[in-house]
Amino acid sequence: MVIVDAQRCTGCKLCARECPVGAIAMEQKLAVSSDACVHCRLCIRLCPHEAMAFPEAMPDQSVRCSNCPVSCEILPGFSGACRRYKNEDGMLRLTAPLVVPVHSGPRRQVVLDPLVTGVGAGTTAPCFNPAPYVVEDTIDGVDVVTVVSEVPFSYSGMKLKVDTNAFLGEEGARIRRDGRVVGRVETEEYGSKMLALGGVNTLHGASGSTAARTMVDLCNGRRVEIKIENGARVAVEVGRPPMIDGVEPDLMRVGCGSATTAMFAPYLQAVADETIVLDPDITGLLTEHAAGRALGLHWSGVVPVGAKSTAGRYFGTAGAGIGGTDILVPAGAVARVDPAATQPGMTLFVTDTAGESGFLLRLLDDGAWEPLDLTPEALKAMAVIRENGQQTRVSALLVCGAGGSARSGVTKFPIKLNEAVHDGRVRLTSGGADVFLYPGGGITFMVNVEHLPPGTVTWVPTPALVAPVEYTMTRKVYAAVEGHLDALRRRGDVLAEREHVTFTRGAAGEAATGHGLLDR
Repeated sequence: MVIVDAQRCTGCKLCARECPVGAIAMEQKLAVSSDACVHCRLCIRLCPHEAMAFPEAMPDQSVRCSNCPVSCEILPGFSGACRRYKNEDGMLRLTAPLVVPVHSGPRRQVVLDPLVTGVGAGTTAPCFNPAPYVVEDTIDGVDVVTVVSEVPFSYSGMKLKVDTNAFLGEEGARIRRDGRVVGRVETEEYGSKMLALGGVNTLHGASGSTAARTMVDLCNGRRVEIKIENGARVAVEVGRPPMIDGVEPDLMRVGCGSATTAMFAPYLQAVADETIVLDPDITGLLTEHAAGRALGLHWSGVVPVGAKSTAGRYFGTAGAGIGGTDILVPAGAVARVDPAATQPGMTLFVTDTAGESGFLLRLLDDGAWEPLDLTPEALKAMAVIRENGQQTRVSALLVCGAGGSARSGVTKFPIKLNEAVHDGRVRLTSGGADVFLYPGGGITFMVNVEHLPPGTVTWVPTPALVAPVEYTMTRKVYAAVEGHLDALRRRGDVLAEREHVTFTRGAAGEAATGHGLLDR
């Protein structure tokens, strides 16, 4: 276990929070290490007060793991930092069974379905060695090969998609967890906020372990609290609605304010003389909009807040107000009125793109706006907009760049693997799930974490994420890419000697539930 200098330790809890195996606890405001410590050196690197140190000698009963650069020293009964290798009576053993995919729907790619997955396979180390499993079988008369590994991805990140109208933060704003930077806000997409987590520069920075831990937590279905600089505090969990500043929004927008105005113009026309659909991107003004003109409406003289884009379309501003805008009160949606076109007594309906907020106003003689009770027509318009909305939701896409052992374990000539993957002769999957392959150089892919078997992504304190990859091809192609033919083993032989479980995947590629395969 690591040695803690009580004179230097300030009880900041950083080491306890970041330890990948939970080997450090706080006692009387001091860090205390347990036998679970694997001497990964992360706490020594992180400690701002240089209070941590290694003992001069490792315990005799510990076993050094050589499956990645961390080189954990593992005592009997404990697992390494990646949680994949355990010291059992002086021998390192994989902690999880090998996962074999079973396709429950129509087999769209009979030959190129992976024979086994990389889940539970172990790691290629050192890089020039063949991958842990180079498996072959004959499928429908075709000799098929799948090469699998659990790969430490230093080049890894995550795209977090948060479906919500609510303002989270300005584009480029830093995202923090436990006060440490783990990513940044990216460009907004239609009805969604995009957050970028991790990436090689973040992983190699001062907050790298926190970023890795955050991505692994999200991959494995855990709830994570993040704070966006000058923005919201958000609780995110993949497959669930976000919690934004303590509030769980119900719906994401149907469309932008302009699109909502156009789609539901007949309902909005029946509510008031004018309608403003507030939106942080493009606010809609019914009577000036093309949809309003098509209904025979004439401009009311109301000018909404925002720079005009085209007729009836005004650029909004994000904020904590109505519909995710910076408009805090409904009358604030109006920049001015044209007295030549607007008469006292006219009515104005202000709503948002999810139909969650609605306000009915009447213009008074002094130019003020008087609030009115919502009419049945207003409630109906809001209900129709709401009924066409979608539930807010958090989704996550894991992005990995495969190099080093991820390719050399497959072939003695890595560039040939690159070419074969990109020209479609080799099918790349992750945990048996389909991936999106980025065009261009290298092998960079993106996978929906909800399509992975549960608990399959871990991390090591280099820092890097550890995720399964599979390369499936015909035996002829494997020979052409100069694969490790001498390492080929029949699938039946592998499954006969390895503990394994099946994992059923639906026809659309989604991961089936109920196995609870791995809780690492």
